[in-house]
Amino acid sequence: MRRWKLTVAYDGTHFHGWQRQEVPGGEPLRTVQGVLESTINSTFSIDARVVGASRTDAGVHARAQVAAFDCSIDIDGVRLARAISARLPDDIAVITAEPVHPGFDPICDCLSKGYRYTFRDACPNAHRAGVFERLWVAATPHAVDAARMHAAAGMLVGTHDFAGLANSIEDRATTVRTIHGCSVRRMPDGTVTIDVSGTGFLHNMVRILSGTLLEVGRGHYEPAHIRTILASRDRSLAGPTMPAQGLCLEWILYPKTGSNA
Repeated sequence: MRRWKLTVAYDGTHFHGWQRQEVPGGEPLRTVQGVLESTINSTFSIDARVVGASRTDAGVHARAQVAAFDCSIDIDGVRLARAISARLPDDIAVITAEPVHPGFDPICDCLSKGYRYTFRDACPNAHRAGVFERLWVAATPHAVDAARMHAAAGMLVGTHDFAGLANSIEDRATTVRTIHGCSVRRMPDGTVTIDVSGTGFLHNMVRILSGTLLEVGRGHYEPAHIRTILASRDRSLAGPTMPAQGLCLEWILYPKTGSNA
């Protein structure tokens, strides 16, 4: 039996997130894990379970999600990736496939993950970006100061209790997380991007973090308000949860390879 590591890209618009979701008495919801798993199993006539590194929410995208499964077929990585992708729907693809050691765990072996949140500010249509970017870019009617947001973003770097920047924390053993980097830039096309990386994230943490930085950018909060939120652990002091379409899982880093997966 061989364990395979897959790097998967998907447009999350029409998925109910990554994780398989069964509906009592009905058809399972369309999820990335469910579609990928059923495609792999039908392609190779096996009954494999696919494990993913990150449980992205409904509508969230990924350029480099990592997943793993076991099978005994004799095939090389290039052919494996092509065989799976050829049978997947247009909004998901296996970018690479490589054999890894039997103990490889996409979740526990992860060293760091990188997310990017993208939005367009000062939109005349208050909550909708342009026709050709609306599925991947969020929108706000407020004009923002990206430099001000960047100053606040730096205060998130380090190991902190992020309970004030997350939802559904009751089922977590700890709300302490480590952020390796957080930066804000205005891009040449006028969009604003928030790049954040860390060892792991709480539920909706990146979207709430982004909404909080947006509030700093529009002048609703001072940059130092970030420290108040972290110290208080109070979700009501933070900004709104930003829409899912602006969020993308960009990369996941593992040991030994020395590069992003």
